[in-house]
Amino acid sequence: MNDKFDLNKALEQIKAGAKIDGKDGVLAPLIKQLTEAALEAELESHLSQEIRNRKNGKSSKRMKSSVGEFDLEVPRDRNGTFEPQIVRKHQTHMSDQIEQKILSLYALGNSYTQIRGHLEEIYGVSFSTAAISAVTDKIIPLLKSWQQRPLEAIYPFIWLDAIHYKVKEDGRYVSKAVYTILGVRLDGKKEVLGLYLSESEGANFWLQVLTDLNNRGVKDILIASVDGLSGFPEAINAIFPKTEVQLCVVHQIRNSLKYVASKNKKEFSKDLKSVYQAVSKDAAETELDRLEEKWGAKYPIVIQSWRNKWENLSNYFKYPEDIRRIIYTTNIIESVHRQFRKLTKTKGAFPNENSLLKLLYLGIQNAQKKWTMPIQNWSLTLSQLAIFFEGRLDDALDL
Repeated sequence: MNDKFDLNKALEQIKAGAKIDGKDGVLAPLIKQLTEAALEAELESHLSQEIRNRKNGKSSKRMKSSVGEFDLEVPRDRNGTFEPQIVRKHQTHMSDQIEQKILSLYALGNSYTQIRGHLEEIYGVSFSTAAISAVTDKIIPLLKSWQQRPLEAIYPFIWLDAIHYKVKEDGRYVSKAVYTILGVRLDGKKEVLGLYLSESEGANFWLQVLTDLNNRGVKDILIASVDGLSGFPEAINAIFPKTEVQLCVVHQIRNSLKYVASKNKKEFSKDLKSVYQAVSKDAAETELDRLEEKWGAKYPIVIQSWRNKWENLSNYFKYPEDIRRIIYTTNIIESVHRQFRKLTKTKGAFPNENSLLKLLYLGIQNAQKKWTMPIQNWSLTLSQLAIFFEGRLDDALDL
């Protein structure tokens, strides 16, 4: 193996079908170069603290890593007091520290240029952004495997929403919709079920997304919370006919207020609040009638929108407070999208789909590390769902 990393040669090898990692992986020379640079930096720091000490050549040892094997040149000092930290004495397996450093910086939303700057500052080595890209591309097989993984048979709740990015395609940048599906498992913990990319957000594509969930093992969803996209409920019920669809009330409120004059917004909002915060569906319908009597002539399009969508807007009224709080809005999935925006805020646009998806995938992995606790009052919520959806949770809960 040629121990000097040649980026152009590595890229040609990858294009020709060579493995990125594993035995004789094309990235092994890069990891070797970075590790040796880090060892040199460690020794320089050590010698700066010992006046009567200096370098004393190098020793070689065979290292194994996730990207292949290589001979590592370890610098020595004359006094024998140097204890390297990144690769300790007698250690023969790489801890992937530098590689993980690259990936962790990338997962925090750093650009390739920023990562290059960090590595140069920490390890005293400079290399191209294309080399960093080669490391981060190791994420792609993990992303593909994650996208195709089997899912649980039953999800009590799911939320579906899309976020848009600019991606280069055929030499020009086009807007792409990233479809995100967030679910709550039977243990009450959140899980992102998948990411899907399309040129536009539409019910037809959501039909493909839901079909994929079904093919990956999802057999039943109790309640799906979605925004007001036309045809969304029909797309869901085409694949999961027993699923109850709850339209996001917050989306509906925002869309309604777009059509209300500024001078009327405060009063209209107060009257509308009486509808969506009513104690029951009957009470809400009474308040909706009053809203129409007062504002119908001035804002007929708003009232008509609530009437047309009422069946799916009002489902949450039948449930107790804990379930209402979970399903009446898609804010829970919008919080995931806020994390996406933090990661991508410095990007502007992406050179290809994989560059976008691998970053969002890493963002999901970071977010899910914090999702260690079930939703508040989950045991009570699950017992209530077992009553409302009689028989559909029996096998899963051994009832």
